[in-house]
Amino acid sequence: MNVARQLAISSEEWSEMSSAQDQVKIEVNKLSLFYGDYQALHEISIQIPAREVTALIGPSGCGKSSFLRTINRMNDLIDGVRVEGQVRLDSQELYAPDIDLIRLRKRVGMVFQKSNPFPKSIFENVAYGPRIHGVRDRALLDEIVERSLIRADLWKEVKDRLYRSALDLSGGQQQRLCIARALAVDPEVLLMDEPASALDPRSTAKIEDLIGELRSHYTIIIVTHNMQQAARVSNRTAFFYEGKLVEFGITKELFTKPKEKHTEDYITGRFG
Repeated sequence: MNVARQLAISSEEWSEMSSAQDQVKIEVNKLSLFYGDYQALHEISIQIPAREVTALIGPSGCGKSSFLRTINRMNDLIDGVRVEGQVRLDSQELYAPDIDLIRLRKRVGMVFQKSNPFPKSIFENVAYGPRIHGVRDRALLDEIVERSLIRADLWKEVKDRLYRSALDLSGGQQQRLCIARALAVDPEVLLMDEPASALDPRSTAKIEDLIGELRSHYTIIIVTHNMQQAARVSNRTAFFYEGKLVEFGITKELFTKPKEKHTEDYITGRFG
């Protein structure tokens, strides 16, 4: 299917995007990332607007997921990682020596490629983050769990079995539960690393619809190998190749009138 046909964005949505584009949520300047002697990212500079969906596309191994993990410093968990350059969230330098990583990861939630619910009840999965951050009041926990499941479009399906194991849910339901778990700590940014790649088409459609509903409240960055998906869900798209940011712009323009030959070759299927 032609990617351009997936770009039916309403005039109201474009108006909202234009009004939000002046507010930069994440600013990256000359970011380089090394795994030991291997350089995975080369001087990435990009400004990601607030309350929009930004898609990261590119062939496998091009640095999309590595870049995503710099925003909540998940790469810190890997031995031998070294970062150069700046990553700022609301002008706060995320690689400053005094940064509070627990608070950072509360502000920047993450949903992984493979759903990873805890072997606990549905309720306890969602309540886990708030408990870690000190919420003990049962009524407040009940409110947070319900609100988060509603935002993740899962409440109606699980409200009568909150205390059953989360592992009994379907794959698509588990992924939406993981989204609810991320939303429960009230993040400002939601990182999604191929959240629908392991799901069936129906569950994928639910995740995409959910992203569309969430984008007016959160800054969302999604890694995807599926260009049709990027076209459907994102306001802007960044094309990565060999650890470099080749092109970044409004999704409709990037897919229909790319400025760079590498971008055109990738989206037209000449390599990938």
